[in-house]
Amino acid sequence: MTHAPTMTGSRGSRRAPSGRRAARPPRRRRRVWRWVLLCLVLVVLAAGGTAYWLYRDLDGNIEGVDLDRALGDDRPEKLPTSGQNLLVLGSDSRSGANADLGGGQVSGARSDTALVLHIPEGRREAVAISIPRDTLVTRPECTGRDGSALPSARRVMFNSVYAQAGPACVVKTVEQMSGVRMDHFVEIDFAGFKGLVDAIGGVPVTVEEDIHDTSSGLDLSAGTHRLDGTQALQFVRTRHGVGDGSDLGRIGLQQQFLVALLSEIKKQDLLGSPTKTYRVADTLTESLTTDSGLASLTRLAEFGRSMNGVDPSTMETIMLPVQYDAQDPNRVVAAQPQADELWEAVRKDEEIPESAKKSPAAGGR
Repeated sequence: MTHAPTMTGSRGSRRAPSGRRAARPPRRRRRVWRWVLLCLVLVVLAAGGTAYWLYRDLDGNIEGVDLDRALGDDRPEKLPTSGQNLLVLGSDSRSGANADLGGGQVSGARSDTALVLHIPEGRREAVAISIPRDTLVTRPECTGRDGSALPSARRVMFNSVYAQAGPACVVKTVEQMSGVRMDHFVEIDFAGFKGLVDAIGGVPVTVEEDIHDTSSGLDLSAGTHRLDGTQALQFVRTRHGVGDGSDLGRIGLQQQFLVALLSEIKKQDLLGSPTKTYRVADTLTESLTTDSGLASLTRLAEFGRSMNGVDPSTMETIMLPVQYDAQDPNRVVAAQPQADELWEAVRKDEEIPESAKKSPAAGGR
């Protein structure tokens, strides 16, 4: 009996260390989880930092032009029900990566392709209006590329406006000839166009007859082909292999490819492939010039999302009605009253009448 307390104390003293040892694993587990959480935080921060760096990298690629500052207040009124109007320019600059694409020996740059994209109120359909590059227009007073004042001039080729005064003056010219206010403009050069097509894995197009153009290098048999970037550039620039060999003949090919390109982009799940999304975004942003209202990834993405409801397959493609110039048959001028009817329908956000879609100079199409 006298030893019982000692034995009890002895057992108690032996249990105490055992108890302390039993308490250690939870503390070790807590330390392990602290390290796991710390690693997760570091990974998230690193990923966030990388995403921020990628965003800044891509965002910094986009060149923006402040149209309001460049054009001032002398612009058509923005009507409350006029939808959205976007001027799209394809630049044939031969500088930088463009030098080897389609004629590196040509100096300067011109608006090789120009179209007004009208998205009516509700954004369920769209109309693309191509402006022939050989159209004679009245160029408004602008600031030249060298910073000097460029006086207004009559009967100048439409694509020369870009070469002499840049994209802002092209916007001003289109607004003056149409009476339609351009909400935005987007310009992409040769290299960017080629890179975009390659980044999405090509674009399928169907041609009804063989096309052999030794000038552009395009050689296609009748049927369906998936064009890579180089072929796509040849396709939209070919003129000697279709119609009468004039600029008007290739407008049909440009419009066909535009619809096919937009359809392919809509078809592909770019968000499901971050690598492809980055590749496409990197290619585009390096080659894009936009108005300041679109000159960021965020604004471009918002504009793109706002057009999700537009089905490219239902987009109507129209050429500005033109007729051959009486003084120079190699040039065209806006045909009246068709051209005025077309622009009035766009201004009022109304359906374009059939009479406004007929062009006296059809380019042999």
